[in-house]
Amino acid sequence: MAYHSALCDILVDEAQLEQFALVAKDSAFRHGLLMRTKEDPNSPEVLSYAPFTLFPSPIPKSIYEQAKLLQRDFNLLVDKITQDSKFLEQALASIIKVDHFIARLFEIYRKTLQKGISSPITIGLIRSDYMFLCGEEGVTSLKQIEFNTISVGGGGLASQVPAVHRHILKVAGIHNVNIMDNNCIAILAGAIEKAWSLYGSQGSIIMFLVEDSQMNIYDQRLIENELWSRNIPVIRRRFEDISKRGHLDEEKRLFIDGQEVGLVYYRYGYLPQQYIEKDWEALLMMEQSRAVKCPNIGAHLAGIKKVQQELARPGVLEHFFPGDPEAVSRIRSVFAGLYSLDLGNEGDQALDMAFADPDQFVLKPQREGGGNNIYGDDICHVLSKVEQSLERTAFILMEKIRPQPVRNCILRRGTLLKIQPCINELGMFGVYVRHGTEMTLNEFAGHLLRTKNSEHNDGGLMAGVAALDSPYLV
Repeated sequence: MAYHSALCDILVDEAQLEQFALVAKDSAFRHGLLMRTKEDPNSPEVLSYAPFTLFPSPIPKSIYEQAKLLQRDFNLLVDKITQDSKFLEQALASIIKVDHFIARLFEIYRKTLQKGISSPITIGLIRSDYMFLCGEEGVTSLKQIEFNTISVGGGGLASQVPAVHRHILKVAGIHNVNIMDNNCIAILAGAIEKAWSLYGSQGSIIMFLVEDSQMNIYDQRLIENELWSRNIPVIRRRFEDISKRGHLDEEKRLFIDGQEVGLVYYRYGYLPQQYIEKDWEALLMMEQSRAVKCPNIGAHLAGIKKVQQELARPGVLEHFFPGDPEAVSRIRSVFAGLYSLDLGNEGDQALDMAFADPDQFVLKPQREGGGNNIYGDDICHVLSKVEQSLERTAFILMEKIRPQPVRNCILRRGTLLKIQPCINELGMFGVYVRHGTEMTLNEFAGHLLRTKNSEHNDGGLMAGVAALDSPYLV
């Protein structure tokens, strides 16, 4: 309550807020909370601070601890899904008929299985994202929005936010507020190091697969630099580079520019517009190589929204956790309502619910990266076009979560400073490494708290909507 009272006093003093904002922006530069600009995304000479909140946000400690405990369960769940080709095929059967991108990914998955899995080492760097449902009498509960399995970003920059917030609280004269450390960089890099070392070739390198436009490069550089500090060489390459200069030898070892690749870390390749035909050939080559893939194609498919909807069906979690009802109960407790739109009675019922009260739902396509979801009357507009068509199976319907807003200021380049009602989304990182049948690592790997104006339905950090934040546990 003392923090809340002190913050309320500060938020009413506009001149003081402006001064604190200047201090906070300088602190962001000092601590490496950086991004390149949209105007010059590949220039290291034109930088800005990454969007962040002026003050940390209060989060119930019990909610945070629940999400932290759950992460090892979700790590195991994702790994179990990647090993269950029958489940993946059944879960994606309707989607691959209408979604060309998912169909191409599944085709590569199938070809990889037919050739035989070439690497016994599996690594997952995943993030489970939650919002806080404000229920009856103000009781807050944790609800999962999604889990992400490819190009899971934010861990680098999220590790830098606590130092910025500690400094601004000190300058503001707000004491006795514990902003916990967030060691994402060390834990994420440690998992990559472990999987790379299991590959067993000390002369090999780690390859980050990246895009042409590298506005968010410093989030990646922080992990990359941590690997270099452990004497592990890292290179950055694009699909085009793999197509032109990559090859497999007779033992299925992957080489690029004459260097053996021990591990491929995908920070790209999760959207259809990120591929041309030669890129698909490069992806297949990497997947069929001996190199460790982070993630492999099975884990990429496990993160598709349709898979997450199928997990909510009765009996599915029990299939993956036989004899472990506690894990099933923990996971199921955070599922929001998830509904299939497949043709048939079940899909028709979900369609009727959406038409009757669209504000209670979110319509989700099978896409990553933020900014793709559909809300309100737009749900009816989209579904009315496909309600009698197989095309509707390209979406799932999810219950809309309504958090309790809190007041804060979001600092973003080129925008005015103002107090606004904000809502939070808590991402929890997890890492796992499996060697054959032995799970050698399964850990919680830190958090990513993103905050946005409550008026915005959708959009992440890179979409220019959300901002980095720190949880203050209450």
